[in-house]
Amino acid sequence: MHDKTLIPEFMALNKGKHTVAEIEGIRCTVVETGLNENRCLFLKGILVQNGFEVKAEKEKSKEGTQLETMVLGVTDIRFNPMITLFEQKLKRTDGNVVTQAYWNQWPADQDLPYWMVAK
Repeated sequence: MHDKTLIPEFMALNKGKHTVAEIEGIRCTVVETGLNENRCLFLKGILVQNGFEVKAEKEKSKEGTQLETMVLGVTDIRFNPMITLFEQKLKRTDGNVVTQAYWNQWPADQDLPYWMVAK
């Protein structure tokens, strides 16, 4: 069983919704929000490895103050994290396909089919 506490509340793979926002002054497709710094660096590494230009910045509250969490996006407006992941278009540094378990950083068997990950 995996620890769901590692998954941000607004994780793109759970929503399937395509969101566009301005990050670092550039319109980007939002990959994930509510990230801590380690998670942000992990996802940025995957996306840069696969040729995407990545932007990240601290999130802001409704009052305009900076929060401790981050928002991560890519400059390719057509990018959809869920579709790209399940079409197996993302590769890890070792050449293997990025799976849902790897993306979510679940300590799961990488050979387990995606439909059995939550079981």
